[in-house]
Amino acid sequence: MHIAGATVLLTGVTGGIGGSLADELSARGADLVLTGRRREALEPLAERHGARIILADLADPDDVLRLAAEAAGTQILIANAALPSSGDVLDYTPEQIDRALAVNLRAPAMLARLLAPEMVAAARGHICFVGSLSGMAATKSSSMYTATKFGLRGFSLSFRQDLHATGVGVSIVQPGFVRDLGMFAKTGSPTPGGVRTVSPERVVKGVMRAIERDVAEINVAPLELRLLTKIASQFPGFSERVQRLAGAEPTMGVIVAAQRSSR
Repeated sequence: MHIAGATVLLTGVTGGIGGSLADELSARGADLVLTGRRREALEPLAERHGARIILADLADPDDVLRLAAEAAGTQILIANAALPSSGDVLDYTPEQIDRALAVNLRAPAMLARLLAPEMVAAARGHICFVGSLSGMAATKSSSMYTATKFGLRGFSLSFRQDLHATGVGVSIVQPGFVRDLGMFAKTGSPTPGGVRTVSPERVVKGVMRAIERDVAEINVAPLELRLLTKIASQFPGFSERVQRLAGAEPTMGVIVAAQRSSR
């Protein structure tokens, strides 16, 4: 799929790597459509890139339907929006659980479902989900986030098979720890076990490669983290013990405390 000249709907543009994705897509000649809840956060990006804005709350099912309708003609969907959703599930209210599931899993799946038929009819398009290595391996204090990312990975890989030979590709890009972004950057805490991070630019390159080459899955992380994640996905009990020995629990405690204070 060629990005130049394509209409691209990008969610999650004001958080994480969203701004970097918008910069790269604009540089490659995409016709950008940016979505988020706050106009004041979107307008500076829209002005810089000559993009169109559609305000929407991805936790609201009606807003998701309206977003898809207003974004008709989208040729590339990049579902990047996500809530951190870290912490003990016992501390979550039912409303917080619903919001995490809605934003991280239901909204990207629904947008893909609603936008794909027009792409299929044109025999041209791509859907790229930005997931996480948490979609392959479980960690402490991340039950909700892990659940949504496991689900997103499964949906992406299966939907890709559903759309085989239609001219529409489906990919998932799964970063590990990204420096200068996210809760690790905000709290200044070390990554579990001191694992290395990757730059936002590497994640952006992974997304571009997934779209342009129609790659099913790209994991953006140092080699050792990718290998550890593969092992953890096959041997979860062993991985749980290793994480405890590596000091993951104290590190996640700092992250969870920071998120609780911001709620």
